[in-house]
Amino acid sequence: MTQSAKPPATRIARHTRDAIYVREANLVDELIGKLSFTEMMYFQLMGKRPSAAQTRILDAVLVTLMEHGLTPSVIAARVVYDSSPEAVQAAVAAGLLAVGSTFVGTMEGCARLIEEVLAAPEGETARAKSIAERHRAARTPLPGFGHPIHKPDDPRSPRLLSLAEQAGVPGQHIRALRTLAAQIDAVYGRHITINATGAIAALLGEIDIPQPVMRGIAAVSRAAGLVGHIREEQLDPAARHIWELVEEQVPYRPEPLE
Repeated sequence: MTQSAKPPATRIARHTRDAIYVREANLVDELIGKLSFTEMMYFQLMGKRPSAAQTRILDAVLVTLMEHGLTPSVIAARVVYDSSPEAVQAAVAAGLLAVGSTFVGTMEGCARLIEEVLAAPEGETARAKSIAERHRAARTPLPGFGHPIHKPDDPRSPRLLSLAEQAGVPGQHIRALRTLAAQIDAVYGRHITINATGAIAALLGEIDIPQPVMRGIAAVSRAAGLVGHIREEQLDPAARHIWELVEEQVPYRPEPLE
């Protein structure tokens, strides 16, 4: 550390012998029983108490992301729990490792596209068209768009966008998302749905959640969902059945891979 560099510091929490403070609010007197989990999460993350609209939107996002069925993250959690039932946290951690650029965590990529549209000096529509053309030419996935099951539209997205608009958010991130969606449809020559993570990217932008931490919001929500699946695994185990299916459906072949 150079002499001119400031030493690191935290602004999140401190304690005395008889009190605990989070963002300078007394945990016992000002937070416990007075803030919901969603409000506390925003407060801890952003350093300010959320408005009613911000709370409602963040809560809706957490609810939306909690459950997605027997996805890879859930399968990982169940199999790891079967291997180490004494460590529930290990199973949850295994599932959270799958919150990435393919599943759940794609709101980060979509948020970057939205920010690119909003920052375009040539205009939002022109930049949105350029983004669509760029992805089509490179044949790369469009984060926040498309769904293997929900066609022609993801039913979660219009609900989330409508909820945010009813709450009175500024609306610029939602506008940019819709502009991008329109240009994607035009460039690809077909309708490609805004999926849930695309809508969530816009909503989190509307309530000032920074793009680099958006995947963390998904991780918090998915952790709760994974605990639910672990509880079901305790009551009605599926991990051994999944293991048997893999052994049956993925046979050994002696020939080398091509």
